[in-house]
Amino acid sequence: MAEFNPLRGFPRLRRAATSFPGNLHLVLVLRPTSLLNSPHSPSSSTDLGFRFSQSDFLLKMPVVMLRSVGDLLRYIDENHLTSDFTAKVEYCQSDWIVLRTSIETFAVTVKEIAQLLQGFGAELSETELPDEANAIEFLLHSHTHRYRQMKDDIRSVLKEGRLLLSNLETVKASKRDEEEEKEIQADMDTVQRLLAQLRDMEEAFDGFFEKHHLKLQQYLQLLRYEISFQEMEEVLERLIAQEKAIGCVGATVVQTEQLLKELETMDKHAEEEMARAQVLILHGHQLAANHHYALVLIIQRCNELRHHCDVITSAIRTKRASLTRARDLLHRLEEALHWCDEGAYLLASQMVDKFQTREGAQEALQYLRCHQKRAPSALKNSQDTLSLEFEAILTPQLQSQITMVTEKLTSMQSMIRNREQCLRKLADVQVRPIQLVAPRPEPDQTLQSCKSPLFSPKHGVDFNVLNSRFSFDLLPGKRAARRNNNQRKIEVMHDYQGNHSCLYGSNPETDPEAEDNPEQVTRHIMKELIATERIYVDELLSVLLGYRAEMEDPSMSNLLPSALRSQKDVLFGNMPEIYQFHSRIFLQDLQGCLETPERVGACFLQRKEKFQVYERYCQNKPHSDLLWRQCSDSPFFQECQKKLDHKLGLDSYLLKPVQRLTKYQLLLKELLKHCTEERYRCELQEALDAMLELLKSVNDSMHQIAITGYQGDLGQLGRVVMQGGFSVWISHKRAAVRMKELARFKPMQRHLFLYEHALLFCKRRNEDNHDRTPFYSFKSCLRMSSVGITETVKGDVKKFEIWYNGREVVYIVQAPTVEVKVAWLTEIRKVLTNQQKLLQDEAPPLPHSDNPLSVSSSTASHPHMSREEESIHSSPAHSDPVVHSPRRSWPVPAHSVAICEGLEDWGATDLSNQSDSEEEDQPAPLVRFCYL
Repeated sequence: MAEFNPLRGFPRLRRAATSFPGNLHLVLVLRPTSLLNSPHSPSSSTDLGFRFSQSDFLLKMPVVMLRSVGDLLRYIDENHLTSDFTAKVEYCQSDWIVLRTSIETFAVTVKEIAQLLQGFGAELSETELPDEANAIEFLLHSHTHRYRQMKDDIRSVLKEGRLLLSNLETVKASKRDEEEEKEIQADMDTVQRLLAQLRDMEEAFDGFFEKHHLKLQQYLQLLRYEISFQEMEEVLERLIAQEKAIGCVGATVVQTEQLLKELETMDKHAEEEMARAQVLILHGHQLAANHHYALVLIIQRCNELRHHCDVITSAIRTKRASLTRARDLLHRLEEALHWCDEGAYLLASQMVDKFQTREGAQEALQYLRCHQKRAPSALKNSQDTLSLEFEAILTPQLQSQITMVTEKLTSMQSMIRNREQCLRKLADVQVRPIQLVAPRPEPDQTLQSCKSPLFSPKHGVDFNVLNSRFSFDLLPGKRAARRNNNQRKIEVMHDYQGNHSCLYGSNPETDPEAEDNPEQVTRHIMKELIATERIYVDELLSVLLGYRAEMEDPSMSNLLPSALRSQKDVLFGNMPEIYQFHSRIFLQDLQGCLETPERVGACFLQRKEKFQVYERYCQNKPHSDLLWRQCSDSPFFQECQKKLDHKLGLDSYLLKPVQRLTKYQLLLKELLKHCTEERYRCELQEALDAMLELLKSVNDSMHQIAITGYQGDLGQLGRVVMQGGFSVWISHKRAAVRMKELARFKPMQRHLFLYEHALLFCKRRNEDNHDRTPFYSFKSCLRMSSVGITETVKGDVKKFEIWYNGREVVYIVQAPTVEVKVAWLTEIRKVLTNQQKLLQDEAPPLPHSDNPLSVSSSTASHPHMSREEESIHSSPAHSDPVVHSPRRSWPVPAHSVAICEGLEDWGATDLSNQSDSEEEDQPAPLVRFCYL
């Protein structure tokens, strides 16, 4: 260690003494040569300084002060000294420092790189993988970017290490001393070792990141594949649900073909989706072939997709085969039914007067033989054979249809055989023609009954309604042939009335055999009710599928008129609701009463509330008719009618619910007529009353919707109790008004609506439209809380009085008949009694106060009445010689018929159709109100 000033070296020596790894044995201090410190000066400043500081420079080693370099050679060989000390060793202190610094810096850099790689690897290992593809892509991009930065740093350090190694090799080449070469070689080994470590770290880091990068890529692929799998699985599950929603068997051929059409549409869609599923399966196999880490999961997903596709394909194939077989069976059954219908039409159209001759009998027999040759294939198979042939698709509904068709075929064949037997006898033996004599019908009716067949459409009866009853015969048998000519003859009624001669060939009222066996008659009536109910349900279904569902078919949209779009609820009303009630509930109830027809009354009573659906249908019927008249010429309806092979248009089928509702009470009357057990008679009577009440309610509601000009909500007046047309005179207290009324002798024609809370007076007006539908102009409204009645008026038993506000206004009302008057008075009394109870509940009555709701029966309540009126003002029980009806509905049977006819054409049978020309259009001077 050479210092220009030895004093400056003391702190360094002190530090070296404390931090040197070994023990220092000797310290040589070479005194520098200078002017101040001349070697010839015995007491120089250096010596003094050293002496003074020797006490402070506490060293545990000897210190030798040298005066010259020569003194240094006594301690150190000159071969170990550098040229600074005039020795032979060439040494540059600055170069050595730079070299050592470079080596140490390189070592530190390699260590830092190792720490960075270790930290980055730990960060990659501990990174949580997100569940979103976008986040995975961002993470993959950021990791790749950092990896590239680390690679750049490693390359830079490697380049620096190779440069340092090159410098060491240059230094080594310039050294001649072996020891120095060894030192340089040691430094080169150190650098090479560091470079090797760096390369190993780089290689390990590359392998680790490659695996990490592959893991991220495969995770991203798996995530995308899972998303695609879940979407495809949902689509396939929806297809499976759609396939299950399609029925295996239809009720009719039309419904089955519709199901097949839906299945084919669904099959096309399923093929497209399954093609996408196959692409996804192929992609999964590609991932598995690339040694994906989730190989087991991907193969499982592929197998699941393949299983779903196989299930859908198999289910569609099985359902198509089932529907095809069901269509074949239903087609056979429909052919058999059609053959029976043709046979029934043929039997009914063979007129008795024609085949009384031999030629006519032979011709009729030939027609029957030709019809027998056209018998369908279903006739060749028994019921058991058909059941075994179609056992795979057989349902209870199909089994019942097979049974029904078999019974019908058996009945039809029996009828044809009986007819053939009679015709053979007439053809083989010449018989004198017998002239049939009818009990003096009108000429037109006689001609009509002889010339027109039973099932002719002109009678307004669809022959399909009678497709399951052929127990009658148009020709007299052996038993009838033995009777005298003056006995009863067999008649066939041409309208669907209460008699059932169309069922069993003669009128039960006059048939002794039917009277002796009422159970057989009721069973025939019950079969008639069930058969027509089944046909009614089928007709509703054909309309809903053949017309209503076709309105949503895109292929038919070009034929659909613009006025009809989004109007199917107006055109068809709530027919779907009616169909659901009859097909799912009421038809099953009726079939359960087949063996016990007397219990059908309880069936009607149990479902009484369900029949209210007809009220909404009938209220919508005018709007439906108006829409039909606007669009009836559309090719859409013609095409639908052609597909359904209907002989009648849609309007005829839209009238079916109204017609069906009017027929129940006729069948109930017949059942009641032949029922013997008293408890069942009570149920049938209640059911008949309920159906008549329903008809009346529906009829009243249809009239109510035609009221115009009323300022308020009719629903707040309560339900319609009664409605009808009357002749009305009005009398006022005020003298000016009374003088005006004296000039009026002709009554006004008014249509009265009796509600629970009010009485409406309206004027009937007829529209000059297609069906001349009437409407009712509102005139006045009377609150029932201020109404009183006088039940008798002198001079006419059909008149009664309705007075308002203490006889301020008096309405003299004349009913069409006495029965109508009694019915109205009965209902008005009930309404007034209910109003009185309501007023008593709201506020207790004051003493000695007049009750405006009571029916006047004495002069004390009306002091202004004349004596003549007092003498006749009494209850109808004492004054009217009319027997009161026990029911609220009108007691005369003709009224139920009128209600039924009114439902079918409710605008043409009203009584108040006269025009009061002398009446002013202004309403009576009463204050209009809305009852709250």
